[in-house]
Amino acid sequence: MSDAPLSGNQKRKMKSASRLYAVQALYQMEVAGQSSQRVIREFLDHRFGATYEEDEMLDGDIDLFRKLVEQAVNWQNRIDQMTNRALVAKWPIARIDPTLRALFRAAGAELVATDAPPKVVIVEFVDVARAFFPEGKEPSFVNAVLDHMAREARPEAF
Repeated sequence: MSDAPLSGNQKRKMKSASRLYAVQALYQMEVAGQSSQRVIREFLDHRFGATYEEDEMLDGDIDLFRKLVEQAVNWQNRIDQMTNRALVAKWPIARIDPTLRALFRAAGAELVATDAPPKVVIVEFVDVARAFFPEGKEPSFVNAVLDHMAREARPEAF
């Protein structure tokens, strides 16, 4: 591997991979009842850049991945409350698919704890939703919920 600086496109792909990994990590934490530090360590040791069935996984932006997972835990109550306000009354966050719940927590962490432009966060996590739900209506649902969450978290950006 060369020591050449990463291009803007490579950096963007790494950030996108980190967002996907953060959703997977938060899902794993919830389903398996694992701590954030254990899951972060597992992802960094075994998933970033690993090869599965001849498909090489992208290296992620380690700092962004770690920040999203840690801040999703640190800000979980605020993020879940923002998500609940964005969902219809009959569908509180506890009733939605755990993958979507993890996605909303990771996206919420990026909205609350970073200075990334909200529109970029929304587009990126809608793409993550497409990766998990390629045939469903979930990406449109994610777009609507994240738009509402972004306007609450960062009203000055709109």
